Amino acid sequence: MQALGMTMTAPPDSSKSLAMDCHAEALPGRSPITLAEPRLLSLPVVLASPHSGRHYAPEFLALVEVPEGELRRAEDAFVDRLFAAAPGLGVPLLAAEFPRSMVDVNREALELDPEMFDGALPAEANTRSPRVAAGLGAIPRLSAGGRPLYRRPLPVADALASIDRFWRPYHRALAGLVDAAQARFGVALLIDCHSMPSAGGVGDTAGGETLADIVLGDAFGQSCDPRFVERAETYLAGHGYAVVRNTPYAGGFTTRHYGRPAEGIHALQIEINRALYLDEARIEPIAAFAAVSRDLLGLVEALGQASLEIRGPR
Repeated sequence: MQALGMTMTAPPDSSKSLAMDCHAEALPGRSPITLAEPRLLSLPVVLASPHSGRHYAPEFLALVEVPEGELRRAEDAFVDRLFAAAPGLGVPLLAAEFPRSMVDVNREALELDPEMFDGALPAEANTRSPRVAAGLGAIPRLSAGGRPLYRRPLPVADALASIDRFWRPYHRALAGLVDAAQARFGVALLIDCHSMPSAGGVGDTAGGETLADIVLGDAFGQSCDPRFVERAETYLAGHGYAVVRNTPYAGGFTTRHYGRPAEGIHALQIEINRALYLDEARIEPIAAFAAVSRDLLGLVEALGQASLEIRGPR
């Protein structure tokens, strides 16, 4: 596995919008992340979209043995676009440009399956996590359809180079945004934005449909003040959404790593039922996309105000 041949560049400035195309294309010269920043940081909220990346390097496609359509099933497709207007609320939005099938930034950097690689992993690698066992480590072993991704074992050196080129820039940027929000406001709320399939998920009916519209994950009360979850649930229910907490998505690495409520840093994961905004077969936005986006931006604003209240007077 080559490190996907990408030249690192600085994150784009705030005048550049999020990339909207979704076809496979070369990554050389493209930043691994897109950061849309507000003119003025006016709310202590940071938005992250770790799984909406849709730029597939030809080098990666040459190594895998599943079709691109199956690769794309792993995307949280167009979640970055749902929140694209957030900088207008005074909130930054960070999005990965690369797909999670290549590198998953919602895992530990070295959460890796040793069976995938030719050579020994570093001693500090986490090789026994439930995610690794499921084939879904930082470099996934399995596709969204449960099939092996790669034709042959990957050289360890190339895998570690990909972690350096993709995972680390994303988390450097994310940590910097969280620190900046806390420094300015005395509190920070990281909202990790995801989507989930409408079938095979939480609360399935006999027909396979998912009952929940939104799953809120706070690591079972560990990653943020409970008032954030209560405010989110109240807002969403008031707008007609069916909401559940922590089942089956309680929050991944990002939520658990960044959420430190005792230090004034809170993290909340949001999973959005794709049927609300997406034609899942064609992977295209549907007519309701704009309305769902407006509701989610309203949620961001409500949680931003909650952050200021929870912070208390300064």
